[in-house]
Amino acid sequence: MPSPPPGIVRESAPAAMAGWGGFLRPMLRLAGPYWVSGRRRKVRVAAFALLLLTVAQVALSVWGNYWNRALFDALEQKSIPGVLMQVGVFVLILAVSMAVTAGHLMIKRWLQLDWRRWLTDRLLGRWLEDGRHWRLQFSEGGHDNPDARIAEDIRIATESAIALAHTLVFSLLSLLLFVDILWTTSGTLAVPGTTLQVTGYMVPLAFAYAVGGAALGWLFGRSLVRSSDALQSAEATFRYGLARVREHGDAIALAHGEASERHGAGVRFADVARDWDRQSWALLGLVSFSTAYGALLPIFPILVAAPQYIAGAMSLGLLMQAAQAFQRVTSALSWPVDNLGEIARCRTSAERVLSLYRDTLALESADGGGARILRREGPRTSFAVVDLTVRDPAGHVVLDRFDLEVRPGERVLLTGDPVATTSLFKAIAGLWPWGTGTVAWPAGARIAFMPQRPFLPVGTLRDVLCYPATGDAQDDAALRGALERAGAAWLSPRLDERADWAQVLPMRARQRLAFARVLLQRPGWIVMEEASDAFDARGERRILEILHHELPGTTLVTISFHPGLESLHDRCITVQRAQPDPSPPAAPQS
Repeated sequence: MPSPPPGIVRESAPAAMAGWGGFLRPMLRLAGPYWVSGRRRKVRVAAFALLLLTVAQVALSVWGNYWNRALFDALEQKSIPGVLMQVGVFVLILAVSMAVTAGHLMIKRWLQLDWRRWLTDRLLGRWLEDGRHWRLQFSEGGHDNPDARIAEDIRIATESAIALAHTLVFSLLSLLLFVDILWTTSGTLAVPGTTLQVTGYMVPLAFAYAVGGAALGWLFGRSLVRSSDALQSAEATFRYGLARVREHGDAIALAHGEASERHGAGVRFADVARDWDRQSWALLGLVSFSTAYGALLPIFPILVAAPQYIAGAMSLGLLMQAAQAFQRVTSALSWPVDNLGEIARCRTSAERVLSLYRDTLALESADGGGARILRREGPRTSFAVVDLTVRDPAGHVVLDRFDLEVRPGERVLLTGDPVATTSLFKAIAGLWPWGTGTVAWPAGARIAFMPQRPFLPVGTLRDVLCYPATGDAQDDAALRGALERAGAAWLSPRLDERADWAQVLPMRARQRLAFARVLLQRPGWIVMEEASDAFDARGERRILEILHHELPGTTLVTISFHPGLESLHDRCITVQRAQPDPSPPAAPQS
């Protein structure tokens, strides 16, 4: 497998990873290339600024801890000037805290969005390159719902990772500073009945409290990782099923398949409900424990330090400062437990993103070597298919040792077996690499591939006609002329209307738009697969005659099964499907 290009580092470990290594490895594979990317200067400046602001937040919390001590000492002394002074100090702390928090929020959100934008661009590039988004559905691997992985899992992984990194740094710095404060303020405890003196006794108590809480938290929450992963996959599958219904609404309505689709959606939602219940049970134990743990946390240090206060060895302010420092230490030590759910969510999303990238990289590796159909450009002026063998995903031969040569300006009709011709069309277009042989195009050839169901993007009608160029690539006169010649002049007033045209228009009108698009782009070569099958016989002949007249020098390869088209072509070739192989080879590996 070739080395991955700059962008995302290849993941080699299994997807099902556990523990800290299971969290850190996928996150480092996502973050490392971003850190050294072409945007590294801005990224590192933003990260450094975020670190400085996090340090400022910790410093403010320490300042607040000492302010808390001074306030309670002033209250204990019933000193109004002292209380008023602390009110003024509090206003200053509040103002600085608001400024630091605002700056931290804006930089953090910029970094989250920038990382998400960079990662989305890289993964989209891998997914959409060379038709991999289409071929991926035929390959093995965990790449279900790629749209959700790109739109949702990248968002979760980038946002959660930066938020978790911030809270982790904050907790570590807080631990270092507040351990010292707690050690100093807790003083020395005399063990009753002995001469033993324990200095800083609240520090080991804080560690014991936090470690015990962490152990119980991991015990209650260990099933949360698996249930969160399963729930995210089920939610994505449910969304994908609904999107498919929307995309194919006309076909479903014509087949009266609403009841079947509703049943399928119900089954998929039942999977969501099942995994939701599993996550709920996983959360139940963790939330119940967390509630008890959090409720006891403010009271426990006061009860522990109360003997010191009652004995007069500690002022009220010192007592409250020690109690607050105890909470800060235990909160810092409890970071893994408090963030268990978010860690699981972040890790799951990161693994789903890396899994999709791994599978696109595997396709690139398959494209780069082994038995595959080669598509290349050469010095010759004709188009040639040489010794082409096409296999289906199971490894069976569909088309065996097929040869074809088409000279410039020639018009060739291909008919015969629909499965064989469809496979041939995809191989010629470069979508189907599984097989052997060569597809050679003249160097620099401008080729238009016209499938049976043309793709019409959501947008204005001018966007549809100019696709894949922008809507301003042609002037209005050219657009209207193309619509008129394609038999769709009635759509001319709607050039600036925005719609989902694949849903608005019937198939015949969609195919007419595809022909209008070809008349605008004027390619040198056109390969059509049943691109006019929605037309009646007269309309089909008419549209092909228009192509002949408007694009006289264009080479045309037509795949069609309608009778009466032979007279419009120079040659007619019958494509036969290969005989079944009783012992096919292993399925092509991607």
